[in-house]
Amino acid sequence: MSKPDTDTQSKIASAAKSIRHVFVRDLLLEAQIGVYAHEYGRTQPVRVNVDLTVSESTHGDQLANVVCYETVTNRIKAIVESGHTGLVETMAERIAAACLEDTRVLMARVRVEKLAAIAEAASVGVEIERAQERKPV
Repeated sequence: MSKPDTDTQSKIASAAKSIRHVFVRDLLLEAQIGVYAHEYGRTQPVRVNVDLTVSESTHGDQLANVVCYETVTNRIKAIVESGHTGLVETMAERIAAACLEDTRVLMARVRVEKLAAIAEAASVGVEIERAQERKPV
């Protein structure tokens, strides 16, 4: 069994490893989310942050050569708009999985925050990190 490349996974950008950092910051959306009865049938504000470690295998000033943050943002919006989600953890997992569908994305760090769940807190939520599954050689 090969040892995971923890150096690549721990760094979000590195010239030596030819990886770049693609991100979406403070994406504010209205989501149908929550497990409590009062959270069903209504939306509440969420904030989503995504950090992606991306392989720089191709260069050039062409959109096809990069992981497009607009595409990432549209996928997040589609997940949020797809219907009621019980847990922020579930939403974060779905977003990470969608990001990792692009094989150039080596790692996805996703934070989902509910902004109105606890009156005394600015936000509550979860942050996860998921990596591309490596196939054994």
